[in-house]
Amino acid sequence: MTTAVPPMDSPFPERAPTAPTTPTATATAGAGTATAGRPRWERPAYVALLLATAVLLLWNLGASGYANSFYSAAVQAGSESWKAFFFGSSDAGNSITVDKPPAALWPMALSVRLFGLGGWQILVPQALMGVGTTAVLYAAVRRHFGPAAALLSGTAFALTPVAALMFRFNNPDALLTLLLTVTVYCVLRALDGAHTKWLVWAGVAVGFAFLTKTLQAFVILPPLALVYAVCAPTRLRRRLGQLLVAGAAMVVAGGWWVAIVELWPASSRPYIGGSQNNSFLELTLGYNGLGRINGNETGSVGGGARAGGGGGGGGGWGETGIDRLFSANIGGQISWLLPAALVLLVTGLVITWRARRATDSLESMARAAFLVWGGALLITALVFSYMQGIFHEYYTVALSPFVAALVGMGVAMLWEERGSKAAALTLSGTLALTAWWSYVLLGRSTGYLPWLRWTVLVAGLAAAAGLLLGARLGRRFVLGAAALGLGAALAGPLAYCLTTVDSTRGGSIVTAGPAVAGGRGGMGMRFFGAGELPPGAGPQGGVPQQGRPGQQGQARQGGVPGGGPQGQGGPRQFPGGQAGGGRGERGPQNAGGGPGGLLNGTKASKEATAALRKDAAKYTWAAAAIGAQNAASYQLASGEPVMPIGGFNGSDPSPTLAKFQEYVRTGKVHYFIGDNDSAGSEGQGMRGGGPGGGTSSAISSWIKANFRSTTVGGATFYDLTAPLNGTSAPS
Repeated sequence: MTTAVPPMDSPFPERAPTAPTTPTATATAGAGTATAGRPRWERPAYVALLLATAVLLLWNLGASGYANSFYSAAVQAGSESWKAFFFGSSDAGNSITVDKPPAALWPMALSVRLFGLGGWQILVPQALMGVGTTAVLYAAVRRHFGPAAALLSGTAFALTPVAALMFRFNNPDALLTLLLTVTVYCVLRALDGAHTKWLVWAGVAVGFAFLTKTLQAFVILPPLALVYAVCAPTRLRRRLGQLLVAGAAMVVAGGWWVAIVELWPASSRPYIGGSQNNSFLELTLGYNGLGRINGNETGSVGGGARAGGGGGGGGGWGETGIDRLFSANIGGQISWLLPAALVLLVTGLVITWRARRATDSLESMARAAFLVWGGALLITALVFSYMQGIFHEYYTVALSPFVAALVGMGVAMLWEERGSKAAALTLSGTLALTAWWSYVLLGRSTGYLPWLRWTVLVAGLAAAAGLLLGARLGRRFVLGAAALGLGAALAGPLAYCLTTVDSTRGGSIVTAGPAVAGGRGGMGMRFFGAGELPPGAGPQGGVPQQGRPGQQGQARQGGVPGGGPQGQGGPRQFPGGQAGGGRGERGPQNAGGGPGGLLNGTKASKEATAALRKDAAKYTWAAAAIGAQNAASYQLASGEPVMPIGGFNGSDPSPTLAKFQEYVRTGKVHYFIGDNDSAGSEGQGMRGGGPGGGTSSAISSWIKANFRSTTVGGATFYDLTAPLNGTSAPS
């Protein structure tokens, strides 16, 4: 692309043998160094960006309480037992682990050890990871595109709705996103001079990302390794050797924990949650690995690919296809700037493709940056678009730094080249496309800030026209048009972010922003519309059905701050007048079997909490309950270990009936918590849903046949020290 009327120096000059001397050259070429040529406004703007990100992520943080009780219970256990800390156990008695490696739990568990158990203590480390991701992203973009591009990238990332959600939540995705961003940063540093050290650090980051969310950490490896193998400024043999060294570092960083777990005697460690054979390798390659791709997930509530399919096909977790990330339930989470990022990726590659492979020029490093960020975006987006196994909307947070980086880099490049008609037209068209797509996304939520939808569209189109006419109307006019366009592009995601931070989010499946037409979320967990239930799942399988009263997935219409519908965007009322959404003792009251037990736990009454605490020191587990969310609710309320029979889904074969009978005979378990009074005959506590639920069902049946029950605070308690025969515990 040739610049017809150059407005200023090109941002990609060939790097001079010595440092530039003129102020303009220093500011431009200095983008390739850590300290040279910083404009006066950069440091205050950078500090303001980090502070604003921190405020956004910390604001109203305590409203979500324990957020996802499944992980909060494991954090609580790890804060009391170093063995539970190491393995990622769901309870301090170390009966079973969560269904992920434990790295994401470690920062939160250390925080709770230092400051005590509470929602803030659990979630503040997650918010700080969001600030850290913003800082790393800023550094990565600034290095070769300057501070303005870095500031735009950081802002775009911080205002991505799903990022504002997940960096205020305790799922592993927050740490995963930080580590993936660090990985890309290290690869870019390695490319800038073929530095082995930085490539090794990239491998270490991927290794710890594996210990956060297993194989998802490896998704971005192919494009990163390929770009380095082709573009690094050294001979091919050395490039390949460096990649092997980095791979070894990755194996060591991610494999040490796996080796210890696999070599540790199974009889003296907790059962590996999510596996069917008590094997972390099986969990990694099956339930958390290929099963996510092909939908054949043994032990999953979905339990395999959906029969029949439709449209683009897909499993029980929604239609797959190239447009999945733009769909009703996912589009508002991540796709606000995704069309712009794709356009700017192509544009950046076109502009920089003339560069040589050698990276002694800023232009060739810019091309490598587009290849790395763009490759990471494309491969992750394709995997998310076509995976048929378990897929949740919040997974898309992994895309947020890639999208933000491409937007900042691409806009900065086109701004510098705007004297060219082609560049001006591309910049203007990208802004118009973004405004139109924001208009579409805002229209998916009935009654949500209708004035904003039209404001964004009109302002965006006006700014796009202004950018086209800028060369004729002067510098001030074009700067005003740029500011107007930036505001229009970010107004929609900002509104979604503010709605997210101003409301309660809890449970296993959460979404950002307001409820949307055709979407899958209420304020805490997703619901399935007619015909969308995963195969074999129903009220007793733990998946809520649309329209069933009292379930958190049901979106109610009503007023919320800002004019949105009262589904995800604001406080909700639950049966009995209880407001909340996964807030520990103030969370939603489960109205029966299914959704509460599997995806969002239950409300532990004061009476039940007191019963669990009484004489708890005499037992390894104060109680046992089917499903990790059920057990977590009582464990967090009482502070005492509660055994989650069957793990997360109630479908893991842990413990076996014989092992549980041994625990009872030796006096290690006090109570078994069954169904609430409001549940049916197969309520939340007695459910053993899922393909492996036979073990849970067998334990439930044995308990019901041999032990007395009593109602404690609305829940059915079976005293395992008081068998029906009045003597010893039966076999």
